[in-house]
Amino acid sequence: MDRFVVKLPREQQEDGGSGGKRPRLEKPGPERPPPREIRAEGLCCDYRILFGKAEADEIFQQLEKEVEYFEDEATKLQVFGTWHKIPRRKVTYGDPGLSYTYSGVTFQPKPWIPVLTRIRERVTAETGHSFNFVLINRYKDGLDHIGEHRDDEKELAPLSPIASVSFGACRDFVFRRRGRPGAAGPARISLALAHGSLLLMRHPTNLHWHHSLPPRRRVLAPRVNLTFRNVLPASQRGNVQPRGAAK
Repeated sequence: MDRFVVKLPREQQEDGGSGGKRPRLEKPGPERPPPREIRAEGLCCDYRILFGKAEADEIFQQLEKEVEYFEDEATKLQVFGTWHKIPRRKVTYGDPGLSYTYSGVTFQPKPWIPVLTRIRERVTAETGHSFNFVLINRYKDGLDHIGEHRDDEKELAPLSPIASVSFGACRDFVFRRRGRPGAAGPARISLALAHGSLLLMRHPTNLHWHHSLPPRRRVLAPRVNLTFRNVLPASQRGNVQPRGAAK
């Protein structure tokens, strides 16, 4: 059984995004409810609505116009030695001199643009954490997806959280605990990530849980997701503990 399921009414889940109805979201400000804490063994996340509907709509349109996605070889990933074209579009932006290797491809981030700086500053103000890099995935509809994985690359600062901000269609985001059959607590947790929302994944979540965005055929609208990270410069990568060794 799933636990901590954060769901919206069906029509809001399927029609959220740039077309049709959007989820009814709380306005930002002092009256906004506190983050929803999502806790299980080895999992520590907070979920909240970061942008009210009008501002989220504006930002979504800016992202659609201004973000320039990778082309050619950067649109593929390597799985067990075989290259596959990914079922989504992606790009990285970040500070100068950084690099990030994901599924056999090393990415050099593009320079920050104003709309991304605006989102990053809001995330920092909300969470108290700063970030120097963002991976952006665009899903054209519910058929675009991402399979199970963990964000545990060696370039990531070991104890830094990952901040996932979503715009557009509401999509299911699924956590699955690694191994240990029969362990206490839930083995699978499903969230509905809404337009303008922030999911903060804290250490040690990515050590113990996989996550995915499964296909949803009834979702017809696009979604843009931004995962803000702290990437270590190459000169510092040999001076930290492995991610699994951090306490």
